[in-house]
Amino acid sequence: MTAKDKQILIVTAVEAEKEAILKGLHSTNNIHVIAAGVGPAAAATNTTRALCTSKYNLVISMGIGGGFADRAKVGSIVIANEIIAADLGVETAEGFCGLNELGFGSTHLKVDINLMNKVYEALKKTKMIVHIGPILTLSTITGTSETALKLSSRIKGAAVEAMEGFGVATAAHEFNIPVLEIRAISNPVGPRDREAWRMKEAFEGLTKTSTILQEVFN
Repeated sequence: MTAKDKQILIVTAVEAEKEAILKGLHSTNNIHVIAAGVGPAAAATNTTRALCTSKYNLVISMGIGGGFADRAKVGSIVIANEIIAADLGVETAEGFCGLNELGFGSTHLKVDINLMNKVYEALKKTKMIVHIGPILTLSTITGTSETALKLSSRIKGAAVEAMEGFGVATAAHEFNIPVLEIRAISNPVGPRDREAWRMKEAFEGLTKTSTILQEVFN
């Protein structure tokens, strides 16, 4: 199968992310974009629905996200090297205990490393700042410095937090389809300061990234 024969599903949370991505695509012959809703449950459900109705060779969870300090600066693009359900587990007196430690499954899902590197190398050739690192999925977005520090201490190398990647990746893995996650950073992880968020730049980053993706897979 050649690159242009690949059918790719891009899953966003909201319409604004979907529109930003579509803006960067020259055509949608082999790349289809859906807004699946906010959070891992909606993402998993609607990704599964899409995968049941059409055949895809790659699934990409894509949108904006918060970047951890010194890992992913606002305005940069991050490609996941693993997708982690960061709050799936239990609290104990000794601290957080993840699903994998409880013996009920894994909180880490793999991405397609070859495709990750291919996209990374393509983005590096642009003027965009691009990183590779773990992207966390949370049902409750971080709003304090304390929680941000706990997450970055518990999950080494944590680069980004968002709300859908693990749900999208779970659906893709159930269908044995390769998966990636890509995030444009709009704000730092920590105290919520909406005045400082750079949404316009983040959406522009999604548009530029989708143009590069189309070049990579066509």
